[in-house]
Amino acid sequence: MARKLENLVIRQTGWQFGDVSDTKFEQLKAILRSYGSCLVAYSGGVDSVFLARVAHEVLGERALAVIADSASLPRRELQEALELGERFSFPVRVVKTEEFNNANYLSNPVNRCYFCKHELFTELLPLAQAEKFAVIAYGENASDVGDFRPGAQAAKEFQVRAPLKEAGLTKSEIRHLSAALGLPTADKPQMACLSSRIPYGEAVNPVKLRMIEEGEYVLRDLGFHDVRVRHHELRAGGNNPVQHLARIEVGVGEIPKLLENESFLKVAEALKKAGYAHVTLDLQGYRRGSLNDLQPIGSQSGTQKDR
Repeated sequence: MARKLENLVIRQTGWQFGDVSDTKFEQLKAILRSYGSCLVAYSGGVDSVFLARVAHEVLGERALAVIADSASLPRRELQEALELGERFSFPVRVVKTEEFNNANYLSNPVNRCYFCKHELFTELLPLAQAEKFAVIAYGENASDVGDFRPGAQAAKEFQVRAPLKEAGLTKSEIRHLSAALGLPTADKPQMACLSSRIPYGEAVNPVKLRMIEEGEYVLRDLGFHDVRVRHHELRAGGNNPVQHLARIEVGVGEIPKLLENESFLKVAEALKKAGYAHVTLDLQGYRRGSLNDLQPIGSQSGTQKDR
């Protein structure tokens, strides 16, 4: 199966292995082969789709992709992730995770992702043991090195492997190989869970996440590629109810599209129906980690960059 995969890449791209990144793709397959069997922590994003696809080609039925379903995962993302498994013939299983029962997660500290990944691996470990999968793997890659990634600490505690990182594959190389394999995620925008749209210290709850999800659907349905709806609480004090502000980020090059033909009015109306009292546009456009701008001076080393 692995040879079939290699031939597909060569046929579609002309890539001669050994010419690029010191045969990292071959190294990835060798790492996966050494596992004998593995569960892949699957999200439907660029890295995990690529990993699940290659793991299935190398290990066959001894590889299983498992996706965690909770309020932080958009419904469309779940559906698309399942459809990709069907389309490319790798098995996917859904497990329910309970991070929303964890007060540490709901309080939204800087290391919130630690509690999310800890819950995920708590679910995956007994599954791997019961069905005799030797290794749990997830999609951290070589480009993630140096980022503050609390989830990586949870992975370390559960001895979860990161074969993409071990093979030295960067994000751009994974996108290139994904395109060669015909994976539609090759140019998928960088995604993060819906909770990442809420500033650290402001509580996470399913109601807020539903509002964010509906707001981002509005923008994506209008054809915007890089999209974030940042969710902010507005507290007037006293007995006044908390109001919510949506700060829209789209790619800098997409801002004119939002402003022309009064599209912004349609967006504002839709987001107000979703529950926002105020809707704003961030004139700096989409950028990773923009919520980190709200952190106190001196705390930037303790923030994540993939939000």
